[in-house]
Amino acid sequence: MTHIALNWKNAFLVVAGVLLCASCNRQKVSDGYTDTLNEGTIPVAVDESLRPIIDQEIAVFENLNVAAEINPIYCSEVRAIELLLKDSVRVAITTRMLSSKELQVFKAKKYMPRQERLAVDGIALITHEDNPDSLISVPQLRKILTGEITRWDQLYPGSSLGEISLAFDNTNSSTVRYAQDSICKGVPFATERIYAQKTNTDVFEYVSKTPSAIGVIGVSWLDNAADSTHLSFKEGVQVMEVCAFDPVDPEVSYKPYQAYLALRHYPLTRDLFVLCSDPRQALSTNFSTFLTRDIGQRVILKSGLVPATQPVRLVHVKDEY
Repeated sequence: MTHIALNWKNAFLVVAGVLLCASCNRQKVSDGYTDTLNEGTIPVAVDESLRPIIDQEIAVFENLNVAAEINPIYCSEVRAIELLLKDSVRVAITTRMLSSKELQVFKAKKYMPRQERLAVDGIALITHEDNPDSLISVPQLRKILTGEITRWDQLYPGSSLGEISLAFDNTNSSTVRYAQDSICKGVPFATERIYAQKTNTDVFEYVSKTPSAIGVIGVSWLDNAADSTHLSFKEGVQVMEVCAFDPVDPEVSYKPYQAYLALRHYPLTRDLFVLCSDPRQALSTNFSTFLTRDIGQRVILKSGLVPATQPVRLVHVKDEY
């Protein structure tokens, strides 16, 4: 009798174990993620204008975490945040924090995402390398975007370049949003002579072939990896100096050098953010934490951008004649 009771007890434990495993399997299917803190594969949505710096970050992170794989989805900022809201990714790297409306989506899930500042970045204006005109003010740029200025001779009397064409990466990009919100202050663009490419690489190519063009790109695309001082930019285009006000004053016009980003002297600066929604506290949490801590911030520093959570030492470089 005792033997039979034990068999029934064992059978009950087996059934309970099977049910528990089935429950675990159902949880995995509904969650869609099987990664741990240091192992596994995860997708990460990234604003395409930040691709050069995030490629570097991923390379360093994977070198330190050999069992981890980060699959970046480079896309528009609009798409990156969409993917985060839909739980298609647990990390998005963008140039803005979530809006109150977007946070309500997470509030309904009873889990609020972590939002941390990652770096100080900027919007760069590039022109054809043979363009002799390299100074512009923010008010002038606003007038170009809104259609009040359409020709180069309105900026530089005597210029023979003709009509100005303006190139962005794509219509849903963070550079377009920055131009609308921070430069035009909500005034609509004049769509004539404003061209949407697909990527920042396409903007480079367009500007390098179009003498009358101004390209609008993220600063990280300008990094000259061979120059550790960050006092030069990638070759093939010219980078404009920007003055915050009219009339343009060369003495207070700046290129997006690292020091001028750090001091906010360059007028077209912006912040970068890492948005993490990872209730499981797994690989997505590890990667987002890495980005805002010591090693990840040092990668930012070496890229020519300004780290958000680490002290920055500015060194005056004296010209020698």
